[in-house]
Amino acid sequence: MRRPRLRGPAWTATLTWKSAVFLTAMCCVLAALLGVLVHTAVTRQTVGHAREKSLDRLDLITRAYEAGEPLPPGSGVDPEGLPGALRALAAGGERGTAVGDGPPGPVMWAAAPADGRAIATWTDYSQGARTIGGLDRAIVGSSLLAVAATLLVGLFAVGRVTRRLKQTARVARRISAGDLDARVGDPRTGAPSRSQDEVAVVAGALDTMASSLQRRLQAEQRFTADVAHELRTPLTGLWAAAELLPPGRPAEMVRDRVGAMRALTEDLLEISRLDARTEQADLSVHAPAPLVDRAVRAAGPEVSVRVVGPPALVETDRRRLERVLGNLVANARQHGAPPVTVTVDGATVSVRDRGPGFPEYLTAGGPQRFRTEDGGKGHGLGLTIALGQAEAIGAVLTLRNPPDGGAEALLTLPLHDPRQPGPPRPQG
Repeated sequence: MRRPRLRGPAWTATLTWKSAVFLTAMCCVLAALLGVLVHTAVTRQTVGHAREKSLDRLDLITRAYEAGEPLPPGSGVDPEGLPGALRALAAGGERGTAVGDGPPGPVMWAAAPADGRAIATWTDYSQGARTIGGLDRAIVGSSLLAVAATLLVGLFAVGRVTRRLKQTARVARRISAGDLDARVGDPRTGAPSRSQDEVAVVAGALDTMASSLQRRLQAEQRFTADVAHELRTPLTGLWAAAELLPPGRPAEMVRDRVGAMRALTEDLLEISRLDARTEQADLSVHAPAPLVDRAVRAAGPEVSVRVVGPPALVETDRRRLERVLGNLVANARQHGAPPVTVTVDGATVSVRDRGPGFPEYLTAGGPQRFRTEDGGKGHGLGLTIALGQAEAIGAVLTLRNPPDGGAEALLTLPLHDPRQPGPPRPQG
């Protein structure tokens, strides 16, 4: 059984955190490397100077010993405190030095062979030890200060980049949500004389893409509106001519097709108005249950309405709400399977059927115009209009497939707040 991978907090995945860790690690490595180099150089120089001084003193002590003169203090043959390794080196016939402990503290010992024994002397090394210790402390302190300063400067620089990246991401999300007027507006992209970094290039590309997409969508919307307007007049005449046909099956077929084309034209005109955002909702306070009952009453006995939960008051446009519910019920009847149930629960209205459920593309990205999944039944505009009208009245429309099967459209209406100024009385 594979163990689940341990994941750190979400903030550890940010570019700022990764940059901080990288800068800290690099500064620590660099500070350690420079500290080792400086420590080694200064220690070598300090120890070398103390060694030369001790060896010079050892030469004087050796000549005095060979002349039979008394040895000065701090010198002697096999003196107490002489490091064992240095004593063995001198007894073996070689000269050497070593740092050890002495009466005043750290001392530099120097020893040479003398009649099978070791003649040795020491010089004070406390000043050298203090110098190296102070140097080490200075290296550590300056390294910490350098790491902190570099980290702050680096985080400031990285923070500026991440802020620009976050701004670009926010604009991209606004564009994906339908706000095609959103732009990053990076100052580097607007001034050709300024050099552009990678973030400015991405921001400029996003702005260019949004502008191009906006132009194409506006051209498509204008084309849709123009076609619908141009079709409206001849279809009205065609409908009037169809009414003059003698009764019979051919006349019924003509009127049916003309009626379908008129409905499609009206849907296209409605979508054009929704795209242009010229629709103004006439909001008033309503109890949702009577509105829902009236909206689905014409659908037939196979559509049932039930009310659950406590009653609520909502602010909505009655005509647009009936349009939304009518399209949802028609979609459930046409593409789903009975029974179709409309449930009112406070400010939420649910339209549910027992069919195969919504297609995956629809639940993931919302309705798409002129796209159907059931062999071409309908023109794919009903849910698009329902979604647009829901947005116009401030409602939220969610399409989902319940776990126990079927398709469900949830319409959440804005509740009426009596503390806010609004329509004076409930309607319904």
